[in-house]
Amino acid sequence: MTPKTRIHLIRHGEVEGAGPVRRYNGHTDVALSERGRSQYHAIKERFADAPITALYTSDLRRCAWGAEVLGSHLGLTPVRKPELREMGVGIWEGKSWPELMEQYPAEWQARLDDIVNYRVPQGESVLDVHGRVMPVINDIVERHRGEEVLVVAHGGVNRIILLNAIGAPLSSLFAIEQTYCCLNIIDYFADGNTVVKLVNG
Repeated sequence: MTPKTRIHLIRHGEVEGAGPVRRYNGHTDVALSERGRSQYHAIKERFADAPITALYTSDLRRCAWGAEVLGSHLGLTPVRKPELREMGVGIWEGKSWPELMEQYPAEWQARLDDIVNYRVPQGESVLDVHGRVMPVINDIVERHRGEEVLVVAHGGVNRIILLNAIGAPLSSLFAIEQTYCCLNIIDYFADGNTVVKLVNG
């Protein structure tokens, strides 16, 4: 068995304004809800026996706040990585899916037709996000070979990392669920093999 890096990848906790109607927050620095803050405290127990040696987080406060809570629990100082931010959705930021379908029907359909390459005006495409996220993940893997690392990021970012890990196309982005404060576990072996141990736990 070749040396591996285990990444414990979590999504941030619930944010203010969360509800049954889906909304794109993107780079908007929304705050955590009370439930979201509680979720971070609850998930601390998942790492009671995990020998975590490093902690990385998106710099948006819905991730960074939780990373501070987890870092305090683990005795680690979180390293903030702006490259781990959620996908920027430009003029769509803060709007709900029903609002977007009504206000931007042509653009909404264009994104459905090409989820990987379509770029919202003033925003990013899924391919853009892949291009900034995966170099950081690859660097973390190599930097911490033989160790276990915690990464706090976002739903879209996590899906991209998981799709990359299993060798699935980016067009399958929404085939993976990422609920608030869920845990994913990925083992990256030095021989290039990758094993996903847990998804949306």
